[in-house]
Amino acid sequence: MKTKLLSFLGLLILLNLNACGYNSLVSADEAVSGSWAQVENVYQRRADLIPNLVETVKGYASHEKETLEGVIEARSNLTKINLTAEDLDNPEKMARFQEAQNQITSALSKLMLLKESYPDLKANQNFLALQSQLEGTENRIAVERQRFNEASQYYNTLRRKFPTVLIAKMFDFKEKAYFKSDAGSEKAPTVKFN
Repeated sequence: MKTKLLSFLGLLILLNLNACGYNSLVSADEAVSGSWAQVENVYQRRADLIPNLVETVKGYASHEKETLEGVIEARSNLTKINLTAEDLDNPEKMARFQEAQNQITSALSKLMLLKESYPDLKANQNFLALQSQLEGTENRIAVERQRFNEASQYYNTLRRKFPTVLIAKMFDFKEKAYFKSDAGSEKAPTVKFN
């Protein structure tokens, strides 16, 4: 009799945990981790394109050593930062990761500008194909960052709602960080025609 009562109470507690949002928090947390994996996936795709792009440009613009080294260094710095799904509740680590990504974006922008100075590079099929892949990857990055932010927003909202907030505190579900816009992006660029 006592065993049946304990089993019944255990089942009742499990049902209450489910009703209070524990399972919803777990699902939302997993969605954030899954979204983060996709962000890492597209960033890795970009990182994998960089060596091929640098080698292609080297053949045409070998005296642009500073630009090429800047891209290589930015990629190297990026590989030193390891941000895991467990770190997503740490805004400082997220900011460091985002800064490294911004450095690579800046270095790649400078590399892409080289094509204007080298008409042969501009016409090279390998360069054009890599440039197209890189542009597609940048679009994917934007989409996956948006999806990640949406998953984090859903999780953070769920985490703060009553009675789920009690379960979140009890089981230490921490707030997830967001990707933020790059510094200076709130100002529109100035365009002047001479």
